[in-house]
Amino acid sequence: MKSIIQDTKKSIIDGSIYNLHEHHIFKGKNRNNSEQYGLKVWLTYEQHEGTYGVHGKYGHELDLKLMRLGQIFFELTHSREEFISIFGRNYLD
Repeated sequence: MKSIIQDTKKSIIDGSIYNLHEHHIFKGKNRNNSEQYGLKVWLTYEQHEGTYGVHGKYGHELDLKLMRLGQIFFELTHSREEFISIFGRNYLD
């Protein structure tokens, strides 16, 4: 997995090394942009697909936290304006 956020295969949330899933931080129409810019992280199955996981019924807060993290890492090498023009909005303000 190409990621600008992680260089080891472990959960970004708790460091677990078991039952990991690759998560594209920005989904839908921005999934390809996540792939292109390395905005991906490792999550356990529960963190990814579980009830409180990013794709789960109660996962909005975790999802938003990861989108903010993705924007922070993107902006280490790009401008905020470029982020907004690519991903459609600002997650930090």
